[in-house]
Amino acid sequence: MNALTIKTLIPSLLATAVLAGCGGSDSSPTSPVASPTETPAESAPPTPEPFTIGLLPDTQGGSDANGQAHVAVYPMREVLAHQVAEGVDMVIAVGDLTDNGSDIEFAEWRSVADAYAEQGIEFMPLMGNHETSYAYTYNWIENMKHFIPQDAVHMPDYEWINYYVIRDNVLVFALAYYNLPVAFEWIKETVEATNDIDHIVVASHDGLIGAKYGQTREQIVDGTKDDDWVYSVQPQIREFFADHDVIYVQGHEHQYQRSLVSAKTTLQTLPSSSTPTGGNYRMDTYTQIMSGNASYKGYEFRYGERELVQMIVAQKNATMEQGSTHFDVNSALLTFAGERVDYQAYYAPHTATSNDPDQDFTAEWHLMDKFSRTKNRCESVIYPNSILSDTRPVLVFQTRYMTNECYADDGSYVNLVGGQNDTFNRTDTRTRDMSFTPGITRAESMNDLLRLAYQWLYQVHESWSPNLNSPVRVIPDYDSGELLIPETTIDLKEHVTLSWQSGENTASDVLIISGTQNQTGVYQDDYGVEKDIEADSGLATSQTDGGAKQAIILPSTASKDWDISTALSDPFAVQFTGAESFDATTVTLGMLNNGEWQSIAPPNCVVDSAWTDSYLAEPPVRDAECEDYPLTGYDSAFGNRWWVVLNKDAEIALLNQ
Repeated sequence: MNALTIKTLIPSLLATAVLAGCGGSDSSPTSPVASPTETPAESAPPTPEPFTIGLLPDTQGGSDANGQAHVAVYPMREVLAHQVAEGVDMVIAVGDLTDNGSDIEFAEWRSVADAYAEQGIEFMPLMGNHETSYAYTYNWIENMKHFIPQDAVHMPDYEWINYYVIRDNVLVFALAYYNLPVAFEWIKETVEATNDIDHIVVASHDGLIGAKYGQTREQIVDGTKDDDWVYSVQPQIREFFADHDVIYVQGHEHQYQRSLVSAKTTLQTLPSSSTPTGGNYRMDTYTQIMSGNASYKGYEFRYGERELVQMIVAQKNATMEQGSTHFDVNSALLTFAGERVDYQAYYAPHTATSNDPDQDFTAEWHLMDKFSRTKNRCESVIYPNSILSDTRPVLVFQTRYMTNECYADDGSYVNLVGGQNDTFNRTDTRTRDMSFTPGITRAESMNDLLRLAYQWLYQVHESWSPNLNSPVRVIPDYDSGELLIPETTIDLKEHVTLSWQSGENTASDVLIISGTQNQTGVYQDDYGVEKDIEADSGLATSQTDGGAKQAIILPSTASKDWDISTALSDPFAVQFTGAESFDATTVTLGMLNNGEWQSIAPPNCVVDSAWTDSYLAEPPVRDAECEDYPLTGYDSAFGNRWWVVLNKDAEIALLNQ
């Protein structure tokens, strides 16, 4: 029996009317359910013009034989050429434009950037530690005032150092190195006084949570006694950024990383869904992006995931040291259109170490990370299946693609209803240490330093709060007076979002599924050397039982490739329940393919059945011609409910037949 026949047998629509929701803690009241005579496609607003920001990482070039420092011209040139080809409107240079802040370096930087500025590309340069340490304010202003937008609003007493602009519905801050805590009150006042803003980007050279650095480690745990300029505001920054869905971008670390930073703690940050009175709500986190590298040096992964408040979803570095054969140059793009943001991050390997002519190269770009989401969304962190079976269940340690309902404004709602995260990336970190000096450091003793590390950075391992990175995350060495953070192996998480936006050529609102195919089973060590996750065990004590994370057998679909442009996710099931206002005999489930909406499967390939988890292992029998289509079903007993098994991010909606 085909799907059309199934639908004609439905005596009535059985779906219950639902309240519509909107995203985030700043949710507005729920919207009325669309009437049967007015579909979202008829009332959808026109597609807004996109606004794209490119991220230009650190461009230090080191010094020549005469001791003169230079800008890494070749990587910088390749990043900007790539971003202009991708249609950027603005480039944020995230600091450390130079090594020594010399006139020669500023001239080199401008020799590349000026040509793009003349084409109409806007720049927002900000000061890194190599500018604040080596460049005079006079030199910075003289060279950068031509790039800093004329309509920029400058922070009082920090003019040309901290400033912001508004472009369409996007508010963008640029802050100098170590200025986030200094500028926090100004940021709050600006946000609270600004209307019609859907997106906030805060850019600075460094951040609260680092890979090698990070103000929390440097200024709090390893900080100076009674020096509270970070200590006193760090929790408030996390809470405010999470509440306003801030995208925080930075440089400084010479490696790429994307993570979620929690307003509370990781183990208190629950997956999101919806409530009857408030609609959809987000997780209590903000997005942190370390933009990567555009210089002639790379850094190893030190100190590891600060898992007390951080969940890493992407990590890649290349150091050209300790067996690493190359550097990476990175180019990332944030595109805003209405309430939607699309993100793509690229890498290109190279071996250039100077601006000598024989070091010139042409970047071969590869997509390595991406996400798409709107303000109206639900989200979850899906953990890798490497969690040992006898690890005590914790509310947030979900390894399966299972979610509660997430509602569209038209009354439709969706769940993820099956699948497991069997394909994930793995990375090693190196051993590091911290120390204390009574009377000078915040920590007056080893126990003090141990307390601070667990209070601000790392999760204490207990049976009821397991630390998935190691049960001995921090080790006090009382004899040497050092606190050791041992090397460990970290399995990355997936940040999966279910977002809604109105559709222009669809019967229902559009569901955007994102975050399922960003990891392919690659494994790298702390310096960026590739390892084999199917053959190589992790480092000692990296598993919750005190042993090493074991080699795993990946699904056949796992490519073990950094390039995710053709990656496949683990199979996962999506259940789409149409609003009561839709006539199930006139619509079908569709997917956006190459910019065109198409039915996911022809009627004879749609299974007449409710979803059951057993279909992932033993799919129902379909005609041979249906093998080229995703496994799709219609629940005629429920009415107005479809489901589909996918192996990639997707945009799906109900289409008129």
